[in-house]
Amino acid sequence: MAQIDKKEIEKALESVVYPGSDQSIVALGMVSEIFIADGKAFFSVTVPAEKANEMEPLRLAAEKAALAVPGIKSAMVALTADRKPGSAPQKPPATAAKAPPQARTKAGVPGIGSIIAVASGKGGVGKSTTAVNLALGLQTLGLRVGILDADIYGPSLPRLLKISGRPQQVENRIILPMENYGLKVMSMGFLVDEEAAMIWRGPMVQSALMQMLREVAWGELDVLVLDMPPGTGDAQLTIAQQVPLAGAVIVSTPQDMALIDARKGITMFRKVEVPLLGVIENMSYFIAPDTGARYDIFGHGGARAEAERIGVPFLGEVPLTISIRELSDAGTPVVVSEPDGPQAKIYRDIAEKVWAQVGAGLSKPAPRIIFE
Repeated sequence: MAQIDKKEIEKALESVVYPGSDQSIVALGMVSEIFIADGKAFFSVTVPAEKANEMEPLRLAAEKAALAVPGIKSAMVALTADRKPGSAPQKPPATAAKAPPQARTKAGVPGIGSIIAVASGKGGVGKSTTAVNLALGLQTLGLRVGILDADIYGPSLPRLLKISGRPQQVENRIILPMENYGLKVMSMGFLVDEEAAMIWRGPMVQSALMQMLREVAWGELDVLVLDMPPGTGDAQLTIAQQVPLAGAVIVSTPQDMALIDARKGITMFRKVEVPLLGVIENMSYFIAPDTGARYDIFGHGGARAEAERIGVPFLGEVPLTISIRELSDAGTPVVVSEPDGPQAKIYRDIAEKVWAQVGAGLSKPAPRIIFE
């Protein structure tokens, strides 16, 4: 495929005139840096905050203009609300404040029974490996399971699940998820090259997340696992605000530094009233394959003690093993590669504990939280 120059898209966007003016969104400097990958264009349009709710036709016009460029197969366009320094946030209409509770309920995803977030306070604790094996563990319970890679900047599910290629697009912008080991999977890693740097502002990340969640033909699933990015930033708040989570699972390693960051994640989910399904201590200990001796490389028991301190279920200890690392790198998760092994049993036990809470209806939908 011939390389598409972003200037071609800028030229096409010159036909999109900002409402109430005689100038294009390009001339007014409203278009962000344009990112192109594999025939897909990504950019945002910055609009006044007080008019953001009226700008959907403008966004659609920009998307249509981008799609008219030869070689562009799809476009992801987000609106960025720009508030002038010192201006006060817009207050919602009085009628909105008096709306009945059901009007403020977050919309679910058709066909999906429950959505579970797997999160961590920091990177490098094995969260994605845990999310994949948890999803496969839930599948062993007879559940229909999907998994969404919500880490836009560092997607890892294509490698962890040994999936390559591009998802197919069907009518009305809906795309079909990829699949392996019986899991339905969606990740930004399927849409851009593995080495592409996603240099996006928050609104672009939020838009991409919602598109991957709501514009994918998931079909009928009992549970969708969200592999969250590390930390407590835009992506986490977007998910907590717009998605009816059945609960969140926190992954941490035993040492104090990891636990400090894990506490931040726990605090965030509590503030937005998302139920905490429990804490997993990953890399809990190491068993030497040659001698069988046990080593607590990162300490031991810190996550269990923290869970007990704050009154959150402790879901289990996952050891640091060469097999988990090797099988994850090879895209053959331990739950399917060594289903009778001790590590697979640990993940299945964790899955049973998680589903016991979700399936029993102990979790309640979180209310809609508005972040100014």
